[in-house]
Amino acid sequence: MRRTFVNVVVFCICIRISLVAQAPDSVSGRVLDPTHAPVARAGVRMLSSGRVEIAQTFTDQQGHFTFPERCSPDCIIEVQLAGFRSKRVPVSSEELAIELALAPVQESLVVSATRMETPSIQIGSTTTSISAEEIAARQSLMVSDLLQTVAGAAVTRSGTPGAITSLFVRGGESDYTKVLLDGIPINEPGGYFDFSSLAADDLDHIEIVRGPQSALFGSDAMAGVVQIFSRCSTAETPRPQLEFDLDGGKYDTLHGNANLDGRVRAFDYDTYFSRFQTDNQGLNDAFWESTGGFNLGYALGERAHLRWITRADESRAGTPGQTAFEPPITDAFYHKTDGYTGLSLSDQTNRFWDQRLTYTYERSRQVSEDYGLDPPYYPSYDGHTSPVEFFDYPSDFQNDTRRQYLDYQSNFSLGAGDKRQGRHIFTFAFDWERETGFIGDPLSGTLPTHALRDDFGGTFQYQTILGKLFLSNGVRVEDNSSFGQTVIPRSSAAYLLRQSGGGLGTTKLKFNFGLGIKEPSFLESFSPEPSFLGNPNLRPERSRGFDFGVEQRIWNDRAKVELNWFDNRFRDLIEFETVSFSPYVGTYFNLNATKANGAELILETAPFKGLKITSEYTYLNGWITESSTPTDPIYGVGKGLLRRPRHSGSLGVTWNWWRLNVTSSTVYVGRRPDSDFADLEPPLTSDASYTNWNLAWAYRINGHVSYIGTIENLLDRTYMEALGYPALRIAYRTGARIRF
Repeated sequence: MRRTFVNVVVFCICIRISLVAQAPDSVSGRVLDPTHAPVARAGVRMLSSGRVEIAQTFTDQQGHFTFPERCSPDCIIEVQLAGFRSKRVPVSSEELAIELALAPVQESLVVSATRMETPSIQIGSTTTSISAEEIAARQSLMVSDLLQTVAGAAVTRSGTPGAITSLFVRGGESDYTKVLLDGIPINEPGGYFDFSSLAADDLDHIEIVRGPQSALFGSDAMAGVVQIFSRCSTAETPRPQLEFDLDGGKYDTLHGNANLDGRVRAFDYDTYFSRFQTDNQGLNDAFWESTGGFNLGYALGERAHLRWITRADESRAGTPGQTAFEPPITDAFYHKTDGYTGLSLSDQTNRFWDQRLTYTYERSRQVSEDYGLDPPYYPSYDGHTSPVEFFDYPSDFQNDTRRQYLDYQSNFSLGAGDKRQGRHIFTFAFDWERETGFIGDPLSGTLPTHALRDDFGGTFQYQTILGKLFLSNGVRVEDNSSFGQTVIPRSSAAYLLRQSGGGLGTTKLKFNFGLGIKEPSFLESFSPEPSFLGNPNLRPERSRGFDFGVEQRIWNDRAKVELNWFDNRFRDLIEFETVSFSPYVGTYFNLNATKANGAELILETAPFKGLKITSEYTYLNGWITESSTPTDPIYGVGKGLLRRPRHSGSLGVTWNWWRLNVTSSTVYVGRRPDSDFADLEPPLTSDASYTNWNLAWAYRINGHVSYIGTIENLLDRTYMEALGYPALRIAYRTGARIRF
């Protein structure tokens, strides 16, 4: 008996020693998506055999996680992040590689909301991402066409493709949205950006962040940020990937695109060229646009990466004028050339510290010419006639601006990410921007404007993750040579009230508050011409905005509902005012103010494999609160905001079946304040509502060739996005897409 007892004890001790030896001292791993890209800030839990939580953490920016705790061999690692299928795997003595499958309704990693990759479910700001798959499926030629279906955004094109195209976000002006291309600021000095020639070819995705973001990006981010990312090679083999698109159709339209990408050891490359041309539908209405560029990357070891991005756009559009009110101008045109280049060096110094240094250069040259003289005319439209005779005059307006931009950013992470310590991320960013420009018209007899402006900025951001609470607070100090120093704060929060993948899935509450600023334009600050004299003492235009909302995932992640409410205040708006009539002198002052509030309702659903439906509705209530002309019928106090509809919405349907992909996109824009700007009597002060339905399809003939096509304005509606400028009637394109 004694010997048997001793043998049993020895046996148990041996088993115990064996189990302890097999149990890892720590557990580590990496979380990846289906493309093997790292998944940042995913929640990771260590569970006992009884499914009791032992510890929790979050993945870092490279998808890595570590548990220092000792764990028995029957422990489980669970990874959970909204937009992905949750996954459980047993622990291992080796580093785990956990690949997450996508949920039917996906989330995305967003850079523009925090200046670093962050899952959208953990962001307090309101964001929208347009994926590469959606861009390819819709076959839209211009970025502005893609932005039409974004909640809170109103896109206005003054006529047919190639005409001046403006973006209004949540009641802001058309120069209140910061536009970035791979981190390169591309707004004109003073904030305005014309989307008329920004092609959608070779783009990876587009991010839209709504609400003031000047604490992160400085001037111009008064109402939001649009950041466009060009495609880089994801090839895992050294064999080059070649793609051709060629299609054409009505109005002598022709579109072609060629792309080559691949990888050679540590070097990856993506280069492209596209061309689009069309006669449109009237006299002097032709438009052509060419875009080309490259995206080159080189890995300097395992942690450092060098990337060089270059893009050039050139376009020419006839400018026939307000052809709904007047005969077309026969010889005027608008020629635009944009060039962007940026070189960045990123370094993952260690798991807790990464940094990036970026230098970019951007130039935009715009020329509007009209040398011929067309006969005079009296504008008229549908019983409205102007008593004033209008006449043509020669012009050669030139706007040539350049920008150098240098930016350094450093991110530090502290804390294990557990419930007790949380995770804390500190971001420091410093940038310098130099803007130079020439604006003038040699034929007008006015003095040209030569300008130079420097802008220094420093941003500090603190993010913390405490269980289901995600906080982001930041502040920026801006030193602008035009208006001096200013401080801009920002704060946002997201809280996961419920985290689940069942019938009633994850519930997210969110809140965002921020201030925004916008520097004056070159004309407003530096013009030497007495009739529109620049004012060097102008203050920046300012905004205050806050929004809150709720997101609810339902039906086993097959649907998501989002409801947002926002309130924006814009003040110190710059307005022109006459100072003297004899001699005539006018200049610019900070005089006006506006308000805008409203709500956004967004629904995404994927009821079954191959079908995706998205819809959004925006209600906007905006009006002028202070005006230099308080009784003006368009710009007076209490009047609605020009070209910003009270009601708007969209419906998108994508269906993949066998070899066929069909995408339907319908946009509704309600009645909105506008002006004829032609002295019509009685004046036109609003524009009618309209609906635009577009259809695109692609049929895969084999592994290399697809038949593609689109129909725009499928219902052949007659409407104007801006008064006086008829939109394009029904148009179609068909062709082929070839891949090798």
